[in-house]
Amino acid sequence: AHEEAEGQPHGRAGGRVLGFLDGEHEAGGAAEEHHQPQAAGVPVLLAFTFFMGLMLSRLIALVLGFKNGSELVMTAMGGTAGVFFVMASLASVIKRDLSGLGKWLFVGALVVFVGAIVNVFVGSTVGMLVISTLVIAVFSLYMLYDLKRIVDGGETNYISATLALYLDLFNVFQGLLALLGLGGSND
Repeated sequence: AHEEAEGQPHGRAGGRVLGFLDGEHEAGGAAEEHHQPQAAGVPVLLAFTFFMGLMLSRLIALVLGFKNGSELVMTAMGGTAGVFFVMASLASVIKRDLSGLGKWLFVGALVVFVGAIVNVFVGSTVGMLVISTLVIAVFSLYMLYDLKRIVDGGETNYISATLALYLDLFNVFQGLLALLGLGGSND
């Protein structure tokens, strides 16, 4: 992972962990490489987002199979948009430096990662509920952290900024959709 001058983790795609099962951290690091021209990262970023969309399509298809599936997908979209609006508003009014939050969020993401791996083997519905809730909380705060870095000028590489926000939005949406999908019905 790259390190910035103030010691904050910058190779953040490696730290983003809900999409870890999809290989998100590997492709994300290539899209964010600072030693290559920014324009060279655009095709990699587009390919990465396309790949992640394909991975998300499995969950969307599963939820759309429910009787109220389209409502659940739209609710997850609206919830994600609402989280983004709130976090963007907070990022523009908070005067405090949030750079110290990055390390705590990384730990939170690791906890989610370990919990998700454990739950793959345990297969607990309660575990899925807890993990989805943690994902929404951690990546909502990551969204605030990333937006604050962009607003304050701490992130000047538009590829890195785009990737960070994409992963935040992706994970919040996926967490909301999984959480709502637990309450879906086939009746």
